[in-house]
Amino acid sequence: MRLILASASKGRKMLMEEWGVPFEVMVSEVEEPVDGFENPRAFVQEVSYAKARAIASKISEGIVIAADTIGWMEGRPLLKPENRAHAFQMISKMQGQIHELWTGMVVWHRPNDHIIMVQEQSLVKMAPLREAEVENYLNTRIWQGCSGAYAVQRPKDPLLEVISGTVENVIGLPLQTLQSLVRWTSQ
Repeated sequence: MRLILASASKGRKMLMEEWGVPFEVMVSEVEEPVDGFENPRAFVQEVSYAKARAIASKISEGIVIAADTIGWMEGRPLLKPENRAHAFQMISKMQGQIHELWTGMVVWHRPNDHIIMVQEQSLVKMAPLREAEVENYLNTRIWQGCSGAYAVQRPKDPLLEVISGTVENVIGLPLQTLQSLVRWTSQ
C-alpha cells in the first residue's frame, strides 16, 4: 500500500525512515492558525485533519498520514517561535517546568475514505537553565520551526525529559500508534 506523509517535518520523516517502510512525502501547504486556541487536543485534531484532507483530495489510492504538534503550558499554546527573541522568551518560561505536548494524527485510507483521528499527549520537563545555557541552545538553531522552540534529541536529551508519553510523540509522530492504525486501515 502506498504511504504518503503529509508533512515537511524532518523529525516525522526521520521516524518514518526508522520504521523502514517505503513512503513518499507530499507537503500539504495548510497554513497553521496562530490564534483561537482553547483546547490543544481540538487544535491538533483540526489542523492534522486539514493537512490530511488537502493531500487525500489529490490522490486516488493510498494511505495519507498527517500530523500536527503543539506545546501547551498554563492554558496557552507554545507555538513555533517567530524569531530568536521569541524563542528565548518561550524557553525561559518553560525552563524548570513541566508542559504538555500534544500531537494530532490522521490516517486517511483512499479510496474507501476510512479516516482515523487520534491525539496523544506527552508531558515534558525542561531542565532549569541559566541564561548562558539558553543562549547556547539558541545558537544551535535546532529550535527553528519547532513548537515550543525546541526539538527533543535522542537517545537522552540534556535539556528535556519526557515524563509521560513517548519521545516519538514529542518529535511529532507517535510511531507505535501509527503502525497500529496503518495495519487496521489496510485490512
